[in-house]
Amino acid sequence: MITLRNILCPIDHSKHSESALKYAIAFALKDKAKLYLMHVLDSRTHEETEGVSELTTIDEKGLTELKNKLEKSVPEEIREEIKYEALVCLGVPFDEIVRVAKDKDIDLIVMGTHGRTGLSHVMLGSIAEKVMRDAPCPVMIVKYQG
Repeated sequence: MITLRNILCPIDHSKHSESALKYAIAFALKDKAKLYLMHVLDSRTHEETEGVSELTTIDEKGLTELKNKLEKSVPEEIREEIKYEALVCLGVPFDEIVRVAKDKDIDLIVMGTHGRTGLSHVMLGSIAEKVMRDAPCPVMIVKYQG
């Protein structure tokens, strides 16, 4: 039998990641695992000045606000029943997700997918697909059921 100790749930505050979070919480409660809620500020989408991203200077207040927003995604009625930690980082989302999975000894990544197809999938790629390819652990992809 598999017992999960550490679960990672990347959250971009979309309905897709909200669906994945429901599964991540259920697994964390079942196995009494620690849940890592993660938000990645995509360094590729922010302007750079002299090669340094403006987000490298995010102040402590901004970081705290982002972490609080992540923590509030856990339903209030179960916050006492679950161990969780909010992580916010700057980088390329799939690289950061894989890095944290290795650093935190993650047993399972649970993430949503935007389900892009056709040209948008070719142009943008799929973060979930790239994470699945490089993750050091199983990855559960949750499709939003609208």
